[in-house]
Amino acid sequence: MQRSVDRAEEQAVSPAILLVEDEPGIVDFVRRGLQAEGFAVEAELDGIEGERRALHDNFDLIVLDLMLPGRGGLEILGSLRQAKPSLPVIVLTARGETEDRVVGLDAGAVDYLVKPFSLAELAARVRVQLRLAAQSTTGTLSAGDIEVDMLTRRVRRAGEDVRLSTTEFELLVYLLRHRGRVLSREQILSTVWGYEHDPTTNVVDVYIGYLRRKLNRPDDPVPIFTVRTVGYRLGDAA
Repeated sequence: MQRSVDRAEEQAVSPAILLVEDEPGIVDFVRRGLQAEGFAVEAELDGIEGERRALHDNFDLIVLDLMLPGRGGLEILGSLRQAKPSLPVIVLTARGETEDRVVGLDAGAVDYLVKPFSLAELAARVRVQLRLAAQSTTGTLSAGDIEVDMLTRRVRRAGEDVRLSTTEFELLVYLLRHRGRVLSREQILSTVWGYEHDPTTNVVDVYIGYLRRKLNRPDDPVPIFTVRTVGYRLGDAA
């Protein structure tokens, strides 16, 4: 009896994930894999029921296919962005062109995986997004004249709105939470993207560049400093 009670308690505290995917084979693959990682996974095979459950039931994260019967993934993302802006959504799709990725991320997805994908990578990204969501509050983060509303995901600099992609937003939040500290590229890559160290990728440097361009003001560059051979630091000039 005690063992069954313990299992029930473990399930009660396991992060709850809703998988909305119309291919039964992928549903079985993802469900089994994420359950083995300790997540509680429920699934819906069409967009209408998937949207209903995402909006009305309590889930910690949504894994969402874009090509769904009944209601498309982008429409579901639009509904969730309005109703639950802080609920993380990871998109799965067979469409891997850059334009498709940008559309999905701009629609509100926090991450994007192209089929076929590695279950280990999906699990890593799920953990990253759950960790970021747990760190989020209904308040604000700020540094100097940069202000981020964690609930609405609104970013301002000197009172002016700045539009950031989901990944740019998460990178800025990570820098703000560690203001004044030097963060290595490896730390940023692991936390924001969920990747282990990859010496071949320059994605961190690319996105730092995006942030700088969007947050810079005439004669007032954003205080994101490069620490040579190490990484980056947000804060006052040293």
